[in-house]
Amino acid sequence: MPAMTSEVMEFSDPRRIMRPVQAIETRAASAALPSHVGTLLREWRTSRRLSQLELALEADVSPRHLSCVETGKAQPSRDMIARLADALEMPLRERNALLIAAGFAPRYRETELTTPEMAPVRRAIEFILQHQEPYPAIVTNRHWDVLLMNDATVRIFNALLPGGPQHGNVLRQIFDPQDMRSVIRNWEECAIDIIRHLHNQVAVAPTDTKARALLEEALAYPDVPKSWRMREPGSAPQPLMNTVFGNGELELRFFSAITTFGTPHDVTLDELRIECMFPADDATAEFCRARAC
Repeated sequence: MPAMTSEVMEFSDPRRIMRPVQAIETRAASAALPSHVGTLLREWRTSRRLSQLELALEADVSPRHLSCVETGKAQPSRDMIARLADALEMPLRERNALLIAAGFAPRYRETELTTPEMAPVRRAIEFILQHQEPYPAIVTNRHWDVLLMNDATVRIFNALLPGGPQHGNVLRQIFDPQDMRSVIRNWEECAIDIIRHLHNQVAVAPTDTKARALLEEALAYPDVPKSWRMREPGSAPQPLMNTVFGNGELELRFFSAITTFGTPHDVTLDELRIECMFPADDATAEFCRARAC
């Protein structure tokens, strides 16, 4: 999975419109694969709160055959795996894990953004980041690692916190008291939104051990309410995240919108998230425009 080799971002040179934060590590599997594909299917079915009959009907397979697959008595075909993955709405990375567990080669590639074949995608992302100026925009993977950012992000975060964020991961920026948490005025509102996202991610992707580790790490930071350890059934993050920054000298208000790629056929694209921050009041908009000048 895409991950940062270093968590320290450079905020001192705002001349480049878009910058990679660091090189991406060599990919690794999300988690150790189960002993057979049936274990993985059962975990996903349970996380989706589906009975064997419901999943079988949704995927147009025999309930008896599905039961045999889950117990390891039968081996699914590639076509059956595809139908089950569609019914379970599995991310591409998890579909690959399901195929490997069944003894097949993975179907979806994972291509780094720096490769020539991803140049059109990178240009599209550049376009979005450029046109978000003079307001911040960042690109992250599914584990909140910052992959790209525009210059407005550098300017605004430097204005709020000398030297900018210390971590290359948004979750750590928000939860570490020595990082951006120190300048987030509505910290609890933002933090609980992240926690809900993580709880939901862990619930729907049982093999994602890194998401589970990030959740535990976030909950271990100082002054995090113990009640956040429990997932709230039926709870969902707010449609838009509102963030109020302040450092005693200025106060900036933003709301965020997340952009994703529709129907991707590459694991990297499937996991990319482009967060664009928009000013929530005239004073914030004016500050961002003035800072750009």
